[in-house]
Amino acid sequence: MPHAQLVVGPAGSGKSTYCYNVHQHCQSIGRTVHVINLDPAADEFRYPVVADVRELISLDDVMEEEELGPNGALMFCMEYLEDNLDDWLADQLEGYTEDDMVIFDCPGQLELYSHHSAFKSFTKQMNDWGWKMVCVYVLDSQFITDGSKFIAGCLQAQSAMLHLALPHVNIFSKVDMLEDKSVLDPYLTPDHAALAAELDERMHPKYRKLNRAIASVMEDFSLISFVPMDISDEDSMQFVMYQCDCAIGFGEDADVRTSRDVEYGDEPDLSNLSLE
Repeated sequence: MPHAQLVVGPAGSGKSTYCYNVHQHCQSIGRTVHVINLDPAADEFRYPVVADVRELISLDDVMEEEELGPNGALMFCMEYLEDNLDDWLADQLEGYTEDDMVIFDCPGQLELYSHHSAFKSFTKQMNDWGWKMVCVYVLDSQFITDGSKFIAGCLQAQSAMLHLALPHVNIFSKVDMLEDKSVLDPYLTPDHAALAAELDERMHPKYRKLNRAIASVMEDFSLISFVPMDISDEDSMQFVMYQCDCAIGFGEDADVRTSRDVEYGDEPDLSNLSLE
């Protein structure tokens, strides 16, 4: 059964940078990944793409021919893709096996992952074809400067999780750009009651009950947690990939070589051994 990552998140959050750095990391460790672009507004890529939705439909063409603005044209493109999944997408995915990992680089319009039908249809079709998928939700860590922004980011991620109905790995991107990485610590293991209290200080008292309810939902269900990604740290990249692989069971059938498999006199290969 082939595997895939669906990389989503707000515009400018670092989705394409995630795809590029995952591709680079996998090349460095001898692992092959294939990147497919699903953003009809993309200009250029720093990574090689094996398929590009712009070959099917492009944003500029739709804006010119349909006389639509950027957002309306993007919705038109996604609905066109939705109508052509059986033809275009099926052709692009032909030949992949259970050893393959495909990464889909997606647009940054949040409505696509909260209520629009395009990616809901996309994930259903992929599941029907036998693909195992994980949704990688990318959120800019520099966006998280206080409790209210963190809660907003969590609710966006949770909306995507409920709408797409996929295993989720939520990523704090651009951690390498933070002057003090410790500022993220309160949001990696958050105290939701403290976050609600922080909201109470800056909002009208009539919203306190709502703040408590939101904090309670986040704490009681514990659906959302984030993994920091520092692209300058190979260990961080490896941990991100480990989280994504575990979410869909990628590589779980690989043979494990134990000491019993090493003939006397052979030197075991320790190059990939992790001491963590």
